Amino acid sequence: MSLARAAGAIVRPSQRAGTSLIQRRAASSHSHDEHHHEEHHDTNEYPPEVFNTPFWRRAALAAVGVVAFYKFAPAPGDENPIGKFIARTMTPAEVWRNAGWKHLVLSKEVSEETKLVTTAKPPPVHRYRFPQCVYLSFAAAMPCWNHIMY
Repeated sequence: MSLARAAGAIVRPSQRAGTSLIQRRAASSHSHDEHHHEEHHDTNEYPPEVFNTPFWRRAALAAVGVVAFYKFAPAPGDENPIGKFIARTMTPAEVWRNAGWKHLVLSKEVSEETKLVTTAKPPPVHRYRFPQCVYLSFAAAMPCWNHIMY
């Protein structure tokens, strides 16, 4: 609290008690209204909008070029140097057709091989209850004296 305000509260207490809270708030808020309604003006200077910039010049030339091409372009059936050049440098359709068929045949072979591998199963295994008994009847596993008949 400032010293002058404290001195004023001591010297004039009756005057201060007479003012209501509403009057003081209205006076206080009214004094700040001017500060909140300031308009902010843009101080930047912008160049004038004109149509003689390079962008618009190029756009106008492109439009004139499109109109000229449309007016003077040859008809679709006419022979012209550009069409001849394209026809001369293009790959014939037969080459593309043969390449397509070759690719189709190779793709079919790959798919068949893939199907064969993915559907493969291991061979069936016959499991015996007592596998050690198999060798008892095997002729090569028997000793020589077992073949002698009495």
